[in-house]
Amino acid sequence: MSLIPEFELGFWNAWIITVLGFILPFIPSLFINKEVVNKRMGEIKWSEFSKTVKIVLIITQVIIMPFTIIYSFFLPLKLGTVWFYVDLPIGILGIIMPVMAQVYFATAPLDKSITTGVYRISRNPEYFSVFLQYLGIGISGLSWVFVLCAVVWIISFHIEVVQSEEPSLIEKYGDAYREYMDRTPRWIGLPRSRKND
Repeated sequence: MSLIPEFELGFWNAWIITVLGFILPFIPSLFINKEVVNKRMGEIKWSEFSKTVKIVLIITQVIIMPFTIIYSFFLPLKLGTVWFYVDLPIGILGIIMPVMAQVYFATAPLDKSITTGVYRISRNPEYFSVFLQYLGIGISGLSWVFVLCAVVWIISFHIEVVQSEEPSLIEKYGDAYREYMDRTPRWIGLPRSRKND
């Protein structure tokens, strides 16, 4: 990686991964009942977020995401290099994980938290998958800028999840969600055994 990353418009650039990463997770939503998704999400109002969470959302959704989409059109992938092959499993996981998460999100019972599928290995598979996509692009394009975006993304969403999402899920699902938190890693890993096993 050089201090000044390559910057050239081309067909075999990181935009391919970025576009796949943003489009593929929406495909399951074309076949999923929107009412179920809306009921699961609930109504979230901007005014209910803390100041910290608002800052995090602005950083990730208004600054990082648009920047990485635009920058990806100018970042050549290092096809045929060891960096590209190191990225391949990371990129594939980063693209497949949110698709699977969407399916489980929409098909799980509304009165229970989602604990199956990719939600067994990560409490936040959609956020973690974006981290993997950015990290993978950074590796395959030898871009410290994308690696930095990946790190800022995961730190920002760690703050957002800890401050707003997890407390609301504990409030909604109670002890069942606390047990799920005890056995399932926040980002990714092997689930721990249940205490009753």
